[in-house]
Amino acid sequence: MSRIVHLAVKVNDLEEATKFYTEVFGFTEVKTGRNREHISRHMTDGHIDFTLMQYDSEDSHEATIAGEGPRLHHWGVTVDDQELAAEKIKQYGGTILSAKGEGALKFRAPDGTIAEVVKPGRYNEK
Repeated sequence: MSRIVHLAVKVNDLEEATKFYTEVFGFTEVKTGRNREHISRHMTDGHIDFTLMQYDSEDSHEATIAGEGPRLHHWGVTVDDQELAAEKIKQYGGTILSAKGEGALKFRAPDGTIAEVVKPGRYNEK
């Protein structure tokens, strides 16, 4: 069964956002690393991977797919078969945004929102 395991938020100031979510909600940091054109800070509430993303430039391709400025960038759902999910996404009017073979297959749903399908375990869900 598929389930939501990940939310990614694009932020302007990674440290300020981290402080906000740790102090206000008690989220804990899991790991921080560079991923293509941004720094990702993975945090958790104990159930879901909540990631803050600060892009090197607002002009980068991945930064622009969700729009300018801070916002929900994308959400992620686990699937058992990414290739089958990609075919269904296209069949029902979605557009694949990622190159084949990337661990997280990003897509734009017909309503314009951005999401990704990942294999179970990518975000160490419980």
